[in-house]
Amino acid sequence: MTCDEGQPRPRRLSTWTTRRWLRAGVAASLVVLTLLGATGAWVLGRTASISSNLVDVRSPALTTSYRLESALLNQETGIRGYGLTGTTQFLSPYRQGVTDERTHTAQLAKLLHSDRAALADLKAVQDAINVWHARIAEPIASSPSGKPSPLAAQRAAEGKAAFDTVRKAMTGQQGRLRADRLRARDDLTATTNLRNWVFTAIAAIIVLLAALVFEGLRRGITDPLAQLGRDARTIAGGDFDHPITPTGPADLRHLSGEIDFMRRRLVRELAFTEEARLRLDAQAADLQRSNAELEQFAYVASHDLQEPLRKVSSFTQLLQRRYGGQLDAKADQYIDYAVDGANRMQILINDLLTFSRVGRVHHELQDVDLDETLERTLSALSVGIEEAGAVITHDLLPTLAADPTQMGMLWQNLIGNAVKFRRPGTAPHIHVTADREDAMWRFTVTDDGIGIAPEFAEKVFVIFQRLHTKDAYSGSGIGLAMCKKIVEFHGGTIAVDPDYRDGTRITFTLAPEPLQNPGPSTLPEVTRADVAHRP
Repeated sequence: MTCDEGQPRPRRLSTWTTRRWLRAGVAASLVVLTLLGATGAWVLGRTASISSNLVDVRSPALTTSYRLESALLNQETGIRGYGLTGTTQFLSPYRQGVTDERTHTAQLAKLLHSDRAALADLKAVQDAINVWHARIAEPIASSPSGKPSPLAAQRAAEGKAAFDTVRKAMTGQQGRLRADRLRARDDLTATTNLRNWVFTAIAAIIVLLAALVFEGLRRGITDPLAQLGRDARTIAGGDFDHPITPTGPADLRHLSGEIDFMRRRLVRELAFTEEARLRLDAQAADLQRSNAELEQFAYVASHDLQEPLRKVSSFTQLLQRRYGGQLDAKADQYIDYAVDGANRMQILINDLLTFSRVGRVHHELQDVDLDETLERTLSALSVGIEEAGAVITHDLLPTLAADPTQMGMLWQNLIGNAVKFRRPGTAPHIHVTADREDAMWRFTVTDDGIGIAPEFAEKVFVIFQRLHTKDAYSGSGIGLAMCKKIVEFHGGTIAVDPDYRDGTRITFTLAPEPLQNPGPSTLPEVTRADVAHRP
């Protein structure tokens, strides 16, 4: 006895997969159906064979034997009449009987060719007939006609005995043929009953097999899948701690285990996500407080900074008016620098305050006719446009859901830049277009000014990023950064077209419908290098 004999062996059937169960079930079904088919075929063949033997051999053989007997009686009657009277008309039944005898004998020999006992009976009949023919019939038939045959009287007793032998042989043959037919009929009845029972059993076995197949499918596939579906619906309903019970064949149990593993993984991920959401909510609350404090700080700082700047600007201007021309040129230059610096600082603070409020402090979105907004912007910039001799044209612009104030700021910065950065000595031509692209509107502002080099196509949208000195072109370097923030707040993008070489072409997109949660875009990062680079 080995060490393993005392331990229960694992059930091998528990390791079978659905495919293996199906293969085994199909193979068993095919074997059973093959056996049933073979049994049914054998019964049908047996029934057909017995029926054919009864219909095609036994019954025709008995009928032919009766006809043979009738032909022999016709012969005996004709010979006896001819022998007693010598009248030739009695020979006609005899001759016809001989012909019929040969025909029926040949038919019987053909029908009974495989039955030795029946052939022996037929031979006995033929032998008896031949004796009667040789001793009685043929000699009497050969006697002269017109008078009774002397042989008929001489061989009357012998003829009777010979024909009695024929009758006896015929009786024996017909008795055997009747017995064979009766036996064949009994066999046919028994075989028919057997056939009926066999096909009834086949039908019952097929019904039982179908029930077993359906029951196997129910227990092996349908019920495990239904249980898996119930568990999945329970989990989908929110009970993520509900375990999945593995049932059915090995592959379905493996599938249930994999799904349960996925459930446990999702539970861990949901717990982590919930924890992250709570942290994110806390961070969002902190960020909201920080934004509110930052906005308040920007407002207070702008006012607190502007007050001393106004004093510096006022007193430097007083110095300039009172002592202008009394000091040397250097002093006048220094005073000009101080006045200009204070004014630029005041403008920069106002621009920063405006920039910080884009996307955080805004009015409720409403339908804005961009045609009217552009016309108001052109009216506000009319002085600069007239001085530059600018020609501004535009296509028909759509009506969008937007902040009207910010749309005005957008047009003001884009048109203002196009007018400001013109070629020296050339009146600028500016054209505005609008085209629908899928779910967005695409706008372009094209001018024939000095243009933007491709390497600066991204930098121009960074706050305080200037490509020229303030002596060449005035400004704080915040206009395009503000345009980018406004466009992104309205769900679009803005960029410089790098393929346009005859000036500058700014393209931007706007959503026709308001966003669900409008908010500020990420502020462009201002590095110390950017500030140092600013002229």
